[in-house]
Amino acid sequence: MPKITKINHIAVAVSDIESSLIFWRDALGLELAELRDVPAESAQIAFLPVGGTEIELVRPTIDDSGLAKYIEKRGQGMHHLCLETDDIEGMMAQLKEKGVQLINESPRMGAEGKKYAFVHPKSTGGVLVELYQV
Repeated sequence: MPKITKINHIAVAVSDIESSLIFWRDALGLELAELRDVPAESAQIAFLPVGGTEIELVRPTIDDSGLAKYIEKRGQGMHHLCLETDDIEGMMAQLKEKGVQLINESPRMGAEGKKYAFVHPKSTGGVLVELYQV
């Protein structure tokens, strides 16, 4: 039976990473571990490790991306919660069996061979949830 093993990251949608780092890095003292362009998601991501997980500042790189539309509609703030699972296909099947609406019908392949998929906020009480298998 698939299980959730940890919170992998919390993603915060931002319009400007440098301005956002004034709080996350400079005021809180979190270390900026990496700044990465992710063309497949039309985003730039700042990775800030904290307590065995990460805060990710996610900035859209094109004006008509889903993330850009999200910020335009809802403003900056928490974008999604990423839960790590030991079996993403099994977890997705389990969720489907329970009537949970998924955004992705099958996992997508991310950086370094990691699989991910999103659960629709309609099924989670309004929170966009990402499932992640390392």
